[in-house]
Formats: sequence, structure tokens, C-alpha cells
Amino acid sequence: MQHEIKKAVPLLNDRGNLTEPGFARRLLPVYDRTKVKGGFARLKEWDYYYVGNERFGIALTIADNSYMGLDSISFLSFEGKPWEITKSPMSLFPMGKTNLPPTSADGVTKHAGKGYALEFVVEAGKRHLTAHMDDFRDGAPIDVDVTLEHEPEESIVICTPFEKEAHFYYNQKINCMRASGTVKLGEETFAFDPQESFGVLDWGRGVWTYHNTWYWGSASGLVDGVDFGFNIGYGFGDTSAASENMLFYAGKSHKLSQVTFNIPMKDGREDYLAPWTFTSDDGRFEMNFVPVINRASCTDVKLIKSDQNQVFGRFTGTAVLDDGTKLAVCNLMGFAEKVENKW
Repeated sequence: MQHEIKKAVPLLNDRGNLTEPGFARRLLPVYDRTKVKGGFARLKEWDYYYVGNERFGIALTIADNSYMGLDSISFLSFEGKPWEITKSPMSLFPMGKTNLPPTSADGVTKHAGKGYALEFVVEAGKRHLTAHMDDFRDGAPIDVDVTLEHEPEESIVICTPFEKEAHFYYNQKINCMRASGTVKLGEETFAFDPQESFGVLDWGRGVWTYHNTWYWGSASGLVDGVDFGFNIGYGFGDTSAASENMLFYAGKSHKLSQVTFNIPMKDGREDYLAPWTFTSDDGRFEMNFVPVINRASCTDVKLIKSDQNQVFGRFTGTAVLDDGTKLAVCNLMGFAEKVENKW
């Protein structure tokens, strides 16, 4: 079952539960933070952007997870011997004071700390992302100044309930935005050309249960000269109303059913840098995935744990649109991840 939300509705009812679980192609449900009833200490809000091309990428995060704030800057190089650097300063008990906007469509998301600052400005159909950190690589600073434009007409929006009362996840993923701008890392400058560089937004608001695991994959690029991307994922909440799996082609969305991540195993553990496969119950998403680099991190202080493996690599296979058109995907750069949280 794939229930589509087709008109604007309040996201939450007076009890803090979702009024209409399902998916939408635009940000139709209206998020009102005052309607949250599951406890503000459990509220998680974040804006995450990934911008990349075949050679390099950046990831920027501003998150207010109530009792813990997280800002993050990552730079990844896919050429030669791949490498990445991630710096993620944390703060205690922001409790909503970061003031993330209630919509992804406009507003300013910003936060700063000692020696760094991030700001995401959304207005007039553009997303302007800036970031600075004094000591990012071997004492050298990083400066990011990137603009995302040509936002597709449709995206994936999901409203996923948990079994626990007043717990929910509201999320929008926007793929295939064209990226321009620069990253200055010490004496080096990396330029994003909008002909080959794309951005994705992961915009999340929700009251989460304590222990959960998610799988997420995303890619944006070109197939035969046409903008193409996808969002795939599962692992948490009650997804009986809808999955978050969707293809994007020439600005339009094409809904998928269930997709399974087949992560190879070695000695009883995931072998993240070995080739993966992806399969779907409807046969519309069949992919091989060759990893390039794993942006892995694990924080475990008993009551709080975050074990993340975000693997960047190249997808090759077939994707089938709603009208039956079969697309041949070849070496499309993207990522797939498994994340376990106790938070």
C-alpha cells in the first residue's frame, strides 16, 4: 500500500499523532512545533545537505536534537586514493533554541561555535549554503560557498508514525538540485560546475523512539543527459502507509514499493567496502553498488550511541518509471548508509 497525501493538512493532531500517514510529492503537511506532544526532550530536527560530483563532495549538517546539538562539515575526495575529513562539534541542551525553520521552503538555518559557523539561506527559489571552520585539515581552514538552484517540481515527503504514542517522523528529500560555488580548503579551491554537480536536501523533523536503525540511499546525476536521481530507505517506524522509495526523472517523481539493501557480510559483520546489491519487490529498482569510500563514525557513551556507515560509490543497474520506461544507470555517483542510534 502506498497512500499519497494530495492536499495541505496539519501534520499533527491535538494528541501529537500524525493526521495522515503516507507520502507526498511536495511539502503539503504543515508542521507546527507547538503541536508536539511526545516530549520536547525527544524532538529531533535537522537540515542536512550533500553536494557532489564525480570527483569530490561536501556534507553540511545543522541539527537540534533537544538534549544535544550537532553541527557537521565533511569533505570527501573520490579521486586517486579516496579520503575524507569530518568535523562535528556538539553542544549540550539546545532544546529548540537553534530555531530551525518549520518548513524547508524558506527561512534561515544557522548555528556557530568556537572557530566555526554554518548558515543555510532559502529564498527566491535558491539555497545558499555557507560554512567556515578555522582548523579543518592540518590546521588549515575550510570555507564553503555553494548555491543550489533549479529545484525539481517534485520530491519525496514522508509522514511515518512510530508505534509509540505521539512519536513520528516528518521528512523531505529533494534530489537533483544543480550546484555551483566553491570549497576552499587551505590553499586549494574546488569548484562545483552546475553541469555536473548536484545537491540533495535531507530535511527532518520528528519525535523519535530511543533505539532505531535506518538504511538510506541517494543519488543525483544524469542518465542520457536527463536529470535523474533516487531516494531509497527503510528500517524504522510503521511504513505500512508508504515507503520513502522514489525515482526522480526530469523533475517528476515515480513511486517505488519496497527496496532491500543487500550489504555483504564477512566474518559475521557488514563488509561495507565490498560490492553491494539492491533489489525491489516490484522489479523496478535493481542495482549494483561499487563502494569508493566509507565515511564511518561511531560514538558510544552507553546511554547515547551513534554508529554510522555512510558509503559513497557508484550505482549501475536499471530503474523503471511509472509508465514502464526502463532506464539504464551506469556508474552514477551516490551513497548508501546504515545508521544505528540510541538517542
